[in-house]
Amino acid sequence: MTSVFDLAPETPVVPVVVIEDAADAVPLARALVAGGLPLIEVTLRTPAALDAVRAIAAEVPDAVVGVGTVVSAAGVAEAVGAGARFLVSPGWTERLLGAMRESGVPFLPGVSTASEVVALLEQGVDAMKFFPAEAAGGVPYLKSLAGPLPRARFCPTGGVSLANARGYLSLPNVGCVGGTWMLPPEALAARDWARVETLAREAAAVRVPVGG
Repeated sequence: MTSVFDLAPETPVVPVVVIEDAADAVPLARALVAGGLPLIEVTLRTPAALDAVRAIAAEVPDAVVGVGTVVSAAGVAEAVGAGARFLVSPGWTERLLGAMRESGVPFLPGVSTASEVVALLEQGVDAMKFFPAEAAGGVPYLKSLAGPLPRARFCPTGGVSLANARGYLSLPNVGCVGGTWMLPPEALAARDWARVETLAREAAAVRVPVGG
């Protein structure tokens, strides 16, 4: 199966979006895409989330919209039904992992310990979300995992910012990072899509030079 990391391989940052009003979904997604961040994770934290995903999937063809905070088999079905092209969970269980596998779309099950990583590798899953990244050990922790568990690749989320994103992306076992810093609450409240686009462009420019 295609990995989430393959959906937009040139995109180093995945915006993690909480949408309160589905009417904001399309202009927000267009601003992110225009800024160079086409891979968009809409979290299932608000009642508007699934309607937002439907709107983005239907009206923003250049966006690759996924659904985050998926914590149940029912949530997997709802997300895929709304048009999600990838799934992200903060953690995983056997039942949730089975539902994500059966969905037919790429997924990132969440991990925060070496044992959880090993368990997923045993299941043939090597693409994972590392959450909550900073609280769980951050860059030093992921660097420590790279030696004994080189097959695992991560998308760290949780406390990732413009200031530390490059440190994560410099690691050989990190495929991308997820964050909210390009979506400041005051800009969303003001529907300041121009500012979102500017911040998205700044985030998309985060690159690690060849050789580290």
